[in-house]
Amino acid sequence: MNPICSISLRFLPLAIAGAIPGLTNAADGGFIDGSTATLNARNYYFSRDFSDIVGPNQQSRAEEWAQGFILNFKSGYTEGPVGFGVDAIGLLGIKLDSGRGRVNSGLLPLQEDGEAADDYSRLGLTGKVRISKTELKLGELQPNLPVLAFSDIRLLPPSYQGLSVTSNEIAGLTLQAGHLNSTSLRNESGDDKMLAMLGHLPQRGAVSDAFNYTGGDYAFNAARSTASVWYGQLEDIYNQRFLGLKHSQSLGAWTLGANLGYYDAQEDGERLLGDIDNQALFALLSVKHGGHTLYLGYQAMYGDSAFPRVFANITPLGNEVPTYEFASADERSWQVRYDYDFSAIGVPGLVAGVRYIRGDNVDAQATNRGGSRFDGKDFERDLDIGYVVQSGTLKGLGVRMRNVVARSNYRSDIDENRLIFNYSWNLL
Repeated sequence: MNPICSISLRFLPLAIAGAIPGLTNAADGGFIDGSTATLNARNYYFSRDFSDIVGPNQQSRAEEWAQGFILNFKSGYTEGPVGFGVDAIGLLGIKLDSGRGRVNSGLLPLQEDGEAADDYSRLGLTGKVRISKTELKLGELQPNLPVLAFSDIRLLPPSYQGLSVTSNEIAGLTLQAGHLNSTSLRNESGDDKMLAMLGHLPQRGAVSDAFNYTGGDYAFNAARSTASVWYGQLEDIYNQRFLGLKHSQSLGAWTLGANLGYYDAQEDGERLLGDIDNQALFALLSVKHGGHTLYLGYQAMYGDSAFPRVFANITPLGNEVPTYEFASADERSWQVRYDYDFSAIGVPGLVAGVRYIRGDNVDAQATNRGGSRFDGKDFERDLDIGYVVQSGTLKGLGVRMRNVVARSNYRSDIDENRLIFNYSWNLL
């Protein structure tokens, strides 16, 4: 068993024992009245065609259909100056359709026989302690940070095992720190050590025993502005710093927005992947009026390496999307995006959007860590439409469709379709 999981299980009875006095204070909140439990059912169809891959030993498409269930329980805290609580998450994924030659969609685990598993499941437990406005958690964690973004983009969400501290003692300021020593990937039920990605390529030749992070977000200007400073370290592989600024400003019926960020990364410790040198700059600007929102984005990579991250996560980079990242070595990219909320014309629950991103100036040799030197180019067009049923028996049922066309001269072309159904029940 993972050491952190073992510690968290030993910690759990202490948390429950500490909760007993709070159980009698239900009228004041406490362990029971402060608890919530939700069950989310997610039905996911994923199809990705790698249209430019040829040859008998190369898979040309990934196409799978699966049903997932996500149970989240979060207790309240016991009464008193030190509050104790327990969180739990239960995950179950069931294969509905797959086949040899169509696996590796990210929905289902791959078995040694080359087939997708029929099902997979996981139970994660977290003990938590609260003192004033500071919270400590030990066990199963799902952080969402600029240096480790929560990447719930397939059937079941990923998680990590470790320790985290979050403090809100100062108004407007949120401070966080943590130590993670293993991960459970989005299509796996067990724990494993962590890998790095450079750009779009997983670096399977090296693993790390720990990811450490610290940082803070400060909201000011009546919470219209937020400044962020973060540090992340995938031990013996890379370390990374982040500076960010978000702002939203109303001008009559218009709302202007800005999301600016800068990353700087280098190799760490034993340098298990060799030298890493990356600086990333992005700006995503928006203007909203009624149901219309228009985005314009620019993103630039500097240094000798592609953008590093923990496998298999997305990042908050302004031009990253779940298909292409536009984070290859030396890449420059532009984005234009348009979203429309149909509630503005009396159709609540219906939203749609289109996005186009184009990148160039890619150092393809550095990005792919070998091969010939040439300037890489890529583009992606996304179409999204979603609807949440507003009334009747199916009230709350969400449907989302995505169609993607992505093309590149240094990596695989992709045609992709996703169809996702979501429905949640509040159990507590």
